[in-house]
Order: sequence, then C-alpha cells, then structure tokens
Amino acid sequence: MTALASRPKTSTPPPTRGGAGYALAPLAVVLLAAVAAAATYYGFVLTTLGQSVDTASMRGGDVDHPRVVEILSRTLNGTTLASLVLVCLAAATVGVLRKRLDLAIGAGLLVLGANASVQLLKMRLDRPDLDDFPAPNSFPSGHTAAAASVAFALILVLPHAVRGMVALIGAGYVTVIAIATVWAEWHRPSDTVAALLIVLAWSALAAFVIRVVRLRLPGEPERPGRGSSLLLLIGAGITGAAALLGLAAVAASEGVTPDLVSGRFAFLTGAAAIAATVAVTFLLWARLAGGDRPASPPDKTQPAADQPARPPKGGTK
Repeated sequence: MTALASRPKTSTPPPTRGGAGYALAPLAVVLLAAVAAAATYYGFVLTTLGQSVDTASMRGGDVDHPRVVEILSRTLNGTTLASLVLVCLAAATVGVLRKRLDLAIGAGLLVLGANASVQLLKMRLDRPDLDDFPAPNSFPSGHTAAAASVAFALILVLPHAVRGMVALIGAGYVTVIAIATVWAEWHRPSDTVAALLIVLAWSALAAFVIRVVRLRLPGEPERPGRGSSLLLLIGAGITGAAALLGLAAVAASEGVTPDLVSGRFAFLTGAAAIAATVAVTFLLWARLAGGDRPASPPDKTQPAADQPARPPKGGTK
C-alpha cells in the first residue's frame, strides 16, 4: 500500500500597501491644503470685509476668567524654540530606534519644510491696510506652525497603538496654542488657520514620499483608531457649524449692521474656526500617517498544521 502524501497548502503572499491611488492620495491633500491656505489669505488679508472680521476676532479676546487666562499664558510661555527642537529630535530618534529611517526623514521633512515656508511667507506676503488697524504682516502664524508640525511628526513616528491618543493630545495642545496667540493679539485667526493648512500640506508631501518608497514592499495597511477619529470628527462638526454661523453674524456686524455682535462673540467665533481647522487637519493626518506598517517576519513558532506538508519518508509496505 502506497502512503499518500497530504496535499501541500499554498501559502498566502503578504499583503501589499496598494497601487497608484494609494501613493497619490497624499498629493490630493497637498493640493487642497495649499488652495485652502491661498483662499484664506485672499479672503481675510486682501479684502476689506475679511480684514475687519479677522481683526474684530483678535481684538475681542478680553477674557477675564482667571483659569482660562492662566492656561493661555502658561501655554504660550512654555512654547519655546528649545522645547520644540527637543521634541522634534525625540521624534526623529524614535523613528531611528524603530528602524524606520523613512519615518524619521519624513518627520524632519515636514517640520523643516512647514516652518521654513511659514517664515518665508510671513516675510514676503503683503498686508494692505484695509481695516484702519495698521500692523505688520503676521500671516501665517509661526507659533501655530511649530506646535502643529512637531505634533504631526510625533504621530508619524510613534507606534500605531498610541497614535490615536497622541493625536487627541496634540490636537488639544495645538488648539490652545493657536487660540492663545489670538488672545495675546500676536496673530489673527486667519494666521493660525493658514499655518495649520501649510503644516498639513507639508505633512501630506512627506506621506507621499514615504508611500512611494515603500509602495512595493509587503506590509499590512493600518487605519487610525476609531475612537480618536470619531472624537475629532464630532469636534470638527460642532466647532465648524459654530464657526460658520458666527462668521456670518460677525460679517453682518462689520459690513451691514454695526454692533450686531460683541467683540467677545467675534473672538469666540475665531476660536471655533481654529478648533474646527485643528480637528480636520489632525483627522486627515491621522489617516495619511497610517498604512506604513512593514510586514512581519515569518513566525518560526508557527504550528506544523499551518506549514506546507512534506511527503512522508518511506515507500510501500
């Protein structure tokens, strides 16, 4: 009787990350973010009504609550160039320790590119005096760009298991920083919104480079945590709706019906617009930063039942 060998099982090839659509998706985000930043500059810097609404939001930040003032002041005072550089270096170190040099390089690209672009635009862009409030150009915000770029870098290099939590913490921190710069009258709301969009554009460009480099390498796609994504989505919806309604009221107050709303209302409208932009940009970045997990090495402890069967030794009896 001849021993019959069990049929070998065909091994499933490791999944790949995707095709051209997967690699080119970040470029669409780059384009949309750049167009949105340009539209923000045109609408709130180059038009009379836009400047009036923007300046009213900045000058209405007469917050008297001691706890709120303490949080805003401490956040601004604690955001120094040295602290941000240290966090940036820590992000690059994490990428190297994880043996993901591509992530470390991508983090450096988005931080350096975003901050250099913001400083260059601030020096080169013109701000005509259309609202009788002469001031040097402050568009876009360097503080907001620095804080957001470092937070984005950390999300990129940290393991997938903690990215959702880091995204929520980073979004909260950047929101406070951005609103604090408006409260201190360092920046108008449009300055911070544009800075966030520029950081998103550079981050999406870094994601494009990483995806192209690893396009044909085996790996499993990652998705952001549902809990963090849901919270960011809810925050974006609530603050976005409040910002749109408030913006219409402030615009009417500045252009049609004077003193329709108070300065504090205008400030809260600007704060809502900032919070909505932070939530949207962090939500998009959490999705772009995923999908880069390399394939796991073959498991040598895999049960024999899962291994291809070998023909048994021996012949006929």
